[in-house]
Amino acid sequence: MKLLDSLASRWRTPLGALLAFTVGWVSTQRGPAEGPGSAAPTTDFRRWEPRVHDPSTLVPCGNEFWCFTTGPGIKSLRSRDLVHWEPGPPVFTNFPAWTRAVVPDHRGFFWAPDVLRVRDRYLLFYSVSSWGKNTSAIGLATNPTLNPADPSYRWTDAGIVIRSTSADTFNAIDPAATLDAEGRLWLAFGSFWSGIKLVELNPSTGSYLSNGAPIYALAHHESIEAAFLQRHGGHYFLFVNWGLCCRGTNSTYEIRVGRSAGITGPYLDRDGKNLLDGGGTWLLGTTGSFIGPGHAGILPTGGTNWLSCHFYDGTQQGRATLALLPLTWDAAGWPGVDAGKRLNTVVSRDAGSRGDLR
Repeated sequence: MKLLDSLASRWRTPLGALLAFTVGWVSTQRGPAEGPGSAAPTTDFRRWEPRVHDPSTLVPCGNEFWCFTTGPGIKSLRSRDLVHWEPGPPVFTNFPAWTRAVVPDHRGFFWAPDVLRVRDRYLLFYSVSSWGKNTSAIGLATNPTLNPADPSYRWTDAGIVIRSTSADTFNAIDPAATLDAEGRLWLAFGSFWSGIKLVELNPSTGSYLSNGAPIYALAHHESIEAAFLQRHGGHYFLFVNWGLCCRGTNSTYEIRVGRSAGITGPYLDRDGKNLLDGGGTWLLGTTGSFIGPGHAGILPTGGTNWLSCHFYDGTQQGRATLALLPLTWDAAGWPGVDAGKRLNTVVSRDAGSRGDLR
């Protein structure tokens, strides 16, 4: 681990560093809770937690929940109850040829995907980059279903959504897609460099709205990435990560948040400081063996809003692990989570959409 940490320190942006060493799977054996309405498992919950880094927002498809993660070909996980997980198929078995043309150092190891159902299909955005460079691109793959047993299941490469080069001041990785109150499709992204950006997309295609469409600046910090946007109670909330990932128990990731009346900003923290000026209200960080949480997402289901993220498990040599935490909103409309209340019971599958959580 010391050798890996020393290698990680050479890269300007830590996103994805050492992921090949930290991402894996626990046993895919299924426990007693197989179907809807079954009882909570009696075994130790920890043994069921999948190893995962940079989880996408969790989405329902049929009677299952799906999550996509950093890994070769873009890894997937599937679960019927959010407790028992097993690996699904990778998105790509032969990665798109354009990825090597745009990022010559790319070897089919994709970072930080995000997925959103829009109209009649799923849009999956993913990062193509290499360590410490902003020669990057966000790609898009689409599928009418996430169920590989469905005859219509097929991932279709839709190419580049947005890219960056060494001449740009931003880094086109870490996509986070959302729909606004009017049904317009937006993509937040960014890692280090000049911070978190936002562009509007065509909801019919998932592509960049036009070459002349503005790129909005949302947040900046010396170490910032992993944006996530969620609408709640008349505000848009921007979740971001500060700190360094990918260093196991030495990771310093923490989740910060700000909110805005409009999706394009300005985003202010609880004290009124603009996130572009280094603002950001602390939401979740290291607590005991729960180390360096990152890549937030929100799933409303079973009467609860669940915050998903990865963390480095101090009881398991710092392995990257998926967590689901109940998220609450206080009287002033700000979110809160408790790292000590990770999901350990089966929940129902009446999953909502990525819309307003009021």
